[in-house]
Amino acid sequence: MSSLETRHVRLPRLAFVVRNLFALFLFGTGIMTMGFGLNGYPVDQTPDEVGRFMIALQATGYLIFWVGLFKTIAGGLMFFPRTAPLAILMSLPYAFNILLYVTLFARQFLAIGLPDFGACVFLLYCYFDWYRPIFAAPDTSSLPDPMEDANAV
Repeated sequence: MSSLETRHVRLPRLAFVVRNLFALFLFGTGIMTMGFGLNGYPVDQTPDEVGRFMIALQATGYLIFWVGLFKTIAGGLMFFPRTAPLAILMSLPYAFNILLYVTLFARQFLAIGLPDFGACVFLLYCYFDWYRPIFAAPDTSSLPDPMEDANAV
């Protein structure tokens, strides 16, 4: 039986709901973040440390827009079951970065950052059968014997 036939999603109904909610979140906030990259990040006249950080990121000229584009693409791919495992892997660096950002710097956004990371980790667990070949030993049974080719003349 091929490895593609043995792949299944753990907790499929819950995974479906979490995947679609996470995809909506990534897609929507990705579009919003691209807007911030194009129009500037909205901050008060006297920004706090989070606002100053975002102004510094905006000064780079590219980071915010490209993060938004990446989130939008990952969220869009996550809507489709065939590309969901790839989209989950694509969203992992973003979700981990947001976890670090909200726990170490912007604690007022913990209510957004923790579920964001939690959804990503949960989906990694649900789709782990798709990632199992990455960790498996290589299958050498289908490789040709090099001695057979040497005597072919």
